[in-house]
Amino acid sequence: MPDLFENMVQTTDSYSAKDIEVLEGLEPVRRRPGMYIGGSDERAMHHLVGELLDNAMDEAVAGHASRIEVELGADNLVTVRDNGRGIPIDPHPKFKGKSALEVIMTTLHSGAKFTDKVYTTSGGLHGVGISVVNALADSMTIEVARDRKIYRQGYARGKPTSKLKEIGSTQNRRGTVISFKPDATIFGDDARFQPDQLYRMARSRAYLFRGVEIRWTCEPSLVKKLKNTPASETLHFPNGLGDFLTASINGRKTLTPEPFVDRAEFADDEGHLEWAITWPGDEDGFLNSYCNTIETADGGTHEQGLRAGMLKSLRAHAELLGVNKKKIAAVTADDVLGGACAILSVFIRDPQFQGQTKEKLASPAAAKLIESTIKDHFDHWLSGHPERAKVLLDRIVERADERQRRRQERELNRKSATRRLRLPGKLTDCARNRATGTEIFLVEGDSAGGSAKQARDRETQAVLPLRGKILNVASATQDKMKANQEISDITLALGCGLRHQFDLEKLRYERVIIMTDADVDGAHIAALLMTFFYREMLELIEAGRLYLAQPPLYRLSQGGQTAYARDDKHKDELLETQFNGRGKVEISRFKGLGEMPARQLKETTMDKSKRTLLRVTLTDAEAAAGVADAQRKEADNLVERLMGRKPELRFAYIQENAKFVSELDI
Repeated sequence: MPDLFENMVQTTDSYSAKDIEVLEGLEPVRRRPGMYIGGSDERAMHHLVGELLDNAMDEAVAGHASRIEVELGADNLVTVRDNGRGIPIDPHPKFKGKSALEVIMTTLHSGAKFTDKVYTTSGGLHGVGISVVNALADSMTIEVARDRKIYRQGYARGKPTSKLKEIGSTQNRRGTVISFKPDATIFGDDARFQPDQLYRMARSRAYLFRGVEIRWTCEPSLVKKLKNTPASETLHFPNGLGDFLTASINGRKTLTPEPFVDRAEFADDEGHLEWAITWPGDEDGFLNSYCNTIETADGGTHEQGLRAGMLKSLRAHAELLGVNKKKIAAVTADDVLGGACAILSVFIRDPQFQGQTKEKLASPAAAKLIESTIKDHFDHWLSGHPERAKVLLDRIVERADERQRRRQERELNRKSATRRLRLPGKLTDCARNRATGTEIFLVEGDSAGGSAKQARDRETQAVLPLRGKILNVASATQDKMKANQEISDITLALGCGLRHQFDLEKLRYERVIIMTDADVDGAHIAALLMTFFYREMLELIEAGRLYLAQPPLYRLSQGGQTAYARDDKHKDELLETQFNGRGKVEISRFKGLGEMPARQLKETTMDKSKRTLLRVTLTDAEAAAGVADAQRKEADNLVERLMGRKPELRFAYIQENAKFVSELDI
């Protein structure tokens, strides 16, 4: 067997021990900045300022600093000051000849945050933050005020450019001042700090810890064209996240008058949690989360705990109120928080993040801590104000219904994408392809449908028979609506979608005509169909495309004369006028459309030149007001009273209006 390597081309390239490099100090950071700050673009460059600001915030959260200053100069120089304890400057016991400051600035994985001896909770975990800033800075200067003395040292691209020097004394100053310019060889010659981004960064930190004051200063020429970024401002928010939420929603209307805002301490001094949540009416929401003042843009276990806690609490509250179990079981955390404006801030010991940029919290214990805390507080918030809890619960259940409906429509669209147009089997369609001049009759029962098919104009009239009384959509669950064959047939036949997916341009017919028997049962079926169209295809009614046919209830004949009466009143009117004094009149009552010969059905109900149609419209007050919110709400309430889940509302309506009824058709 020939050697597999026998014919390999020999090259002069070699690979030996001398090819193995060992990067020392901060050289790995300069070679691969993306491993430490997520890239080498402007976004990553702004992360450097975040590292310095987080260190200053750790001092504030630990109770050693009350003021932080952030300054942006015209020459792309950023300065961060705090009045904390100041970075230690005494010699480090393990590195002879180096101060603790120099060790921190030039050595990866060095710092005082690996244990909780100095900082109970902190954002710095890996001991690489400030050393990474130093490595990627073209120049950096540090001043430390400790023990009434001021010290200074310079750095460039990760290396000291001067010795640590004592430059003076002070009686009332302490803390750390760090100024740096990013290295253009890393970030590019055109890279510049954006004042609006740094301002938002500083402002968010001030919201997260109510005990700190952050002073923002920027070169005025840099913010001339920026509307919402001042040249200087003192940022201090005594109400913490409550103030943050108020500023974020900016006066928008909310479902509940008061937001869900609170703060809680974890047991055994494990940290604390703060949150602020509200539900705006426009449902344009967001979820901003933080851990130890660090923004976690990709979420993490703390967000999981928030979502789980609120969902469990809401489901438990719904069970107490007797809400349909299937409906509440279908609610997900996305339904609860999907349209909410929420801010979550947690402070915990030794948090674990994914990656050095700390954009996602990965601490498993955080989820359980936050879930139980949030659930307890949300339980009290809901039970303490039943009215606002009901408003919120109704909207969340409605969101769940809408989500399920959208999913069903997407599935239907996917199934139909590669098929020809699928129509109900019972539909007898018209011959005309365009919608103009066409109409579809929704007919009560197969028998009536057979008569209507014979009586129709095949060119422009389609017939869809319905089996008895359709589902009452005002009281039915989403699952029942999905399973109902009649509703599915109507939706497919019309082809225009439901609710938010409704598209009038896709309606396959110019008119939709409800044709039921002229008795009480027929009126009930018509009411059920109108309820369906009001709830699911309101724009169809607003466009004036829904009609009620007016089939006769009686046939009157005398000799060779025949007339049809819509109801008892019309019958009496014909007897007194058209048939008055001419002998015996034969009166027959139609038991239903199915027993009416096709010729008579066409003559009385379907012939466009002879029939009478009633257009279904909203009230005149609504139309005049452009379907204003108040009138629409009145119509919604009426539909809910007459067709909704609560029979006591219908009973009350009957009692209120019984005095206006003069005749009953029983």
